[in-house]
Amino acid sequence: MTKRSIKIAIAYDFDGTLAPGNMQEHSFIPKLGIDKSAFWEEANKLARDNDADEILTYMQLMLKKAGEKNISVTHKAFMDHGKEIQFFKGVDTFFNRINAFANSIGIVVDHHIISSGVRDIIKGTTIAKYFKNVFASGYIFDVNGVAVWPALAINYTTKTQYLFRINKGINNSYDNTAINKFVEYEKRPVPFSNMIYIGDGETDVPAMKMIKYQGGTAIAVYNSSKRKKKDKPSPKQICEKLIEDNRADFIAPADYTSGSKLDALLKNLMRKIVEEENLKLFM
Repeated sequence: MTKRSIKIAIAYDFDGTLAPGNMQEHSFIPKLGIDKSAFWEEANKLARDNDADEILTYMQLMLKKAGEKNISVTHKAFMDHGKEIQFFKGVDTFFNRINAFANSIGIVVDHHIISSGVRDIIKGTTIAKYFKNVFASGYIFDVNGVAVWPALAINYTTKTQYLFRINKGINNSYDNTAINKFVEYEKRPVPFSNMIYIGDGETDVPAMKMIKYQGGTAIAVYNSSKRKKKDKPSPKQICEKLIEDNRADFIAPADYTSGSKLDALLKNLMRKIVEEENLKLFM
């Protein structure tokens, strides 16, 4: 065993990775009484018609649709929506279990969210306390706590910068001076080789590809209860294509229970990191 604790980071997408579907579909959209497919179709049409970012258009549309129903979108409301998020199997106990295992082999693990979803919904969930950072799209709120404007939009390509923020120990989204400053690799708090990214599909491709290129590990997870549709591959087939295209290292069902494939995979990856750190003592 090494004489010091080894710091590692696990970064998670949220929608489709820790919880089924999009977080807005759990309670926000149902409480507006609108069809979820119609909502996303309108948001994507706004993006196409205005050559806009799809994240910004869905964020604007959330405010617009709520306004049409005379529903005030507040920080508290987002937090309350977070309380209604239903997770994949085992997520509610996963973090305590994986932290205990990591500690038993000399690892300190930090968990981070990197998501295009709404950060205040995530911060309202029962698992929010386990994350060192919640890097996700968010709003500016007025003095009454009402959302008035997008503060941050994280899309599938900008997710990559947050892996560098984790790597360099930057725990915010605004400091661009620090993110662009060169830091010698051996002085970075979490080397990429000690980082694991877990996502669920094509929107995670840039982050997965980058983490692999930098020496970390990318895991693609899938909802095993969903099957192939006539015009769309199953989540498992999407993940298999990520392996085929060398975008991910491993795939597993989004089952976080003890003894699951994902649980065993993460534990083996942590053991591998410990052994690689031990070998450095002989160099």
